[in-house]
Amino acid sequence: MASRADNLASSLSLANFTKATELRQRIWFTIGALVVFRFLSFVPLPGVNPLILETLYDQTRGGILDLFNTFSGGSLERMSLIALGVMPYITASIVIQLASSLHPSLMALKKEGEAGRKKLNQYTRYGTVFLCAIQGWFLASGLEAYGAQSGLQAVIEPGVMFRVLTVINLIGGTMFLLWLGEQITSRGIGNGVSLIIMAGIVAQFPTFTGNLFEGGRTGSIGAGVIIGLVVMVVVLIMIISFVERAQRRLLIQYPKRASARGMMQADRSHLPLKLNTAGVIPPIFASSLLLLPLTISQFAGNSADPDSTWYSVVQTMNQYLQHGAPLYMLLYAAGIIFFCFFYTAVVFNPEETAENLKKNGGFIPGIRPGKRTAEYLDYVLTRITVVGAIYLTLVCVIPEYMIAQTGLPLFLGGTSLLIVVNVTVDTISQIQSHLLAHQYGDLIKKAKLKGRLR
Repeated sequence: MASRADNLASSLSLANFTKATELRQRIWFTIGALVVFRFLSFVPLPGVNPLILETLYDQTRGGILDLFNTFSGGSLERMSLIALGVMPYITASIVIQLASSLHPSLMALKKEGEAGRKKLNQYTRYGTVFLCAIQGWFLASGLEAYGAQSGLQAVIEPGVMFRVLTVINLIGGTMFLLWLGEQITSRGIGNGVSLIIMAGIVAQFPTFTGNLFEGGRTGSIGAGVIIGLVVMVVVLIMIISFVERAQRRLLIQYPKRASARGMMQADRSHLPLKLNTAGVIPPIFASSLLLLPLTISQFAGNSADPDSTWYSVVQTMNQYLQHGAPLYMLLYAAGIIFFCFFYTAVVFNPEETAENLKKNGGFIPGIRPGKRTAEYLDYVLTRITVVGAIYLTLVCVIPEYMIAQTGLPLFLGGTSLLIVVNVTVDTISQIQSHLLAHQYGDLIKKAKLKGRLR
């Protein structure tokens, strides 16, 4: 009955889509903002020769730079104004969230509500600018030495002025993306930053698909490998779609209350706990933490003297931490598991939930309100988070390892698919919520109108 009612509500909502003017405006605004993002990815940095850069990137294709390039929508490959994407912001968010859980003054800010949240967001932006400056400087230094061994020069006029201008442009590009993401969140549909990351991944799909089938045509990739890869992608999408909507529902009982007919009735509801409470945050956070030092080391290694000790250290680190290497996969899996538990603890507070239930008279059958309820919620949440962490680790690490070993497109990796499917499901849910709100708003208006006529 519940599913039939949901389907009926969904059909009614879709039928009223043409009448939902505000929703259409939000969707068009989101599409327009993503188009602006894609246009910016083709605007190169001043002082960089795009043709030579493309030649050099083809010679050094593979590894961690391809992963960074995938998340940035090809901006790193073209060295555009938004080459760093939103990854510095995500890294800064990780640092601020960790600090807000450990530092007393930041913990106090976190409890101040909206004012504290704005202050933490301000600190996050300061951290983003700082990380952009560091990454931008190493990126500019690496560009100046990029291709020196092959006799090609990607930078037209190397020097301090080029490095300073590159840092300024990259900071401006990343901060503009953050502003664009905030506009999508407030005036569009879905989470702006997540949609920008998803748009960057999806934008690489035609290129990766073309390379895959071109490899099949030339014989470099077997037909069985292509079929197996397509089957793996379909299975992954089905698993992700199923698990992301899986919930553990806890029965909440409320005391008996007098109904309109004078009968005493007990109210019941459910407290839904998602199997994967953290969503796509753990793989994104883990990827960004690994991308930050590896990107700096790769470009710093390009500008270092080949006979120096620093060059050998950087090359050794890049070798052990390159995409698909055992150490990289181990750190990636550890990062996913850590952020699963950390972010779940951030977004769900068992003590606060238990206190709210106690204030409203609700309780879990067989569990005492208050401290015992908080302990039970923490126990249940820990168990389902273990399952969710295992699911995220397997979905992200195993396909990435297989793709790294076979040299197939990174778009088909578990991390990319997880982000795309999760953000798509979340955006569709928000669209349905807007449609239902519009539908109920019309029903309320009609009811008020009938009441006045009577």
